[in-house]
Amino acid sequence: MKIKEAIILAGGLGTRLRSAVPDLPKCMAPVNGKPFIVYVIDYLQSQGVEKFILSLGYKHEVITAFIKNRYPTLDVEYSIEEEPLGTGGAIRYACLKTSEDNVIATNGDTLFKIDTAKLYGFHAMCGADCTLSLKPMKNFDRYGVVELNKDYSIASFKEKQQYEEGLINGGLYVLNTKKFLAEYLPLKFSFEKDYLEAFYTKRRMYGVVQDEYFIDIGIPEDYERAQKELIINN
Repeated sequence: MKIKEAIILAGGLGTRLRSAVPDLPKCMAPVNGKPFIVYVIDYLQSQGVEKFILSLGYKHEVITAFIKNRYPTLDVEYSIEEEPLGTGGAIRYACLKTSEDNVIATNGDTLFKIDTAKLYGFHAMCGADCTLSLKPMKNFDRYGVVELNKDYSIASFKEKQQYEEGLINGGLYVLNTKKFLAEYLPLKFSFEKDYLEAFYTKRRMYGVVQDEYFIDIGIPEDYERAQKELIINN
């Protein structure tokens, strides 16, 4: 069961990456000679995604010009924010350009190479509002932890601290667009805090665990790690 449309959040300023990438949107940070977003798009295409909605903000013209040149035949639409809407507001705005009832939503600075058919299949079977991709990790303090019930529904979200092991939110979701657009939410909001953490006890939210390659280039140390790892994992 393949999912055909994906929203990529690519409007981030990359403030924590400024020392390494001074004047580019975060998703355009070069990794082994090509912008990071190329790895994200190519992976999603390999999973059967046919249409992309890119949620853009900071220096959006840099991204649109690159996509036009790199992917001349790509089925792509742009959802351009005139002012930052937060991750939730950005996804919600981009959902207006989708034609499918269920779409992938993912961060443009994160690559989590899961089997999206498995994620979507579970989402559809459960009739979920939102299904999270979860990555098992050990010895970390950069991420919060997601806990699951026996039926894989979300049990809790734990704050960032030092963990010996746990499941982290991999930043890739399958989202029911109709249900999401029907929610009473502000124009600007955080998808993670104001939707997932605020609604998980009231909505059908699940997690699917996949121990696949994961990299988030949001900080300089992991950006440098991506330079080495994506030679092997691409």
